[in-house]
Amino acid sequence: MNIFEAIILGAVQGLTEFLPVSSSGHLVLLQKIFGISEPVLLFDTMVHAGTLIAVFIVLWGDIRAIVRRIVQPLTGYLILATIPTVIVALIFKELIEETFQSAAFLGFSFLFTALVLLVSEYGYRTGSVKPQAAMGWFDALVIGVCQAIAIIPGVSRSGLTLSGALSRRLNRDFAARFAFLLSIPAILGALVLQLKDLVRGEITLSIGIKPMVAGTLAAAATGFFAIQFMLKFVKARSLRGFALYVAILGILVLADQYVFHFFF
Repeated sequence: MNIFEAIILGAVQGLTEFLPVSSSGHLVLLQKIFGISEPVLLFDTMVHAGTLIAVFIVLWGDIRAIVRRIVQPLTGYLILATIPTVIVALIFKELIEETFQSAAFLGFSFLFTALVLLVSEYGYRTGSVKPQAAMGWFDALVIGVCQAIAIIPGVSRSGLTLSGALSRRLNRDFAARFAFLLSIPAILGALVLQLKDLVRGEITLSIGIKPMVAGTLAAAATGFFAIQFMLKFVKARSLRGFALYVAILGILVLADQYVFHFFF
């Protein structure tokens, strides 16, 4: 992977991490298009770290409020919602890595994301909305399970956590903020696991430092604008347009996987 490819991948990661279209799926797809064959799981984690920088910048007010008063319901809900992802990541770590490399289920994962987005939007428009104060432990658990499912490449983390929050009838603005705040422990956890494997020598810096730094900075820059866009978008507009996009993308990927074989 050269620096130009790293910047493209990082920029796409930053945009798609917070749009409900699956950043991991887009990274896998672009790696296939660019013909990148070296192991890229560490690079994927580092560009996720770039998007984490964007989260801290845009949502610093929310983060500061949590840090100033750690003992509060929101902190507990974020911890509870993180637990399913931790369990899945620890139990299925090797399977997740194999799935990421093979991209065997990528097309189906995009279609699954589209379906979840559509179902959640339909359900949201058929009942009353709950404010942040009405959130409960079961709401957090549902969102956490959605995030755990989104470990699969092609399944959007932001899309499923948003959908989980909307399915629980949470206010749209708070649903988006909670989904983005929930990315902090998820990304930090993945980064710690990858760095641990790097120290042990189980993974190597096959891509190189310069492309990795370039990709991380690109992800941080585009992620900054993507978060701001989504916070405004989710308040007033439906996710159905994103559902259509990932559905079309899923169909194209499946067509290439099973018929054309241009990239797969």
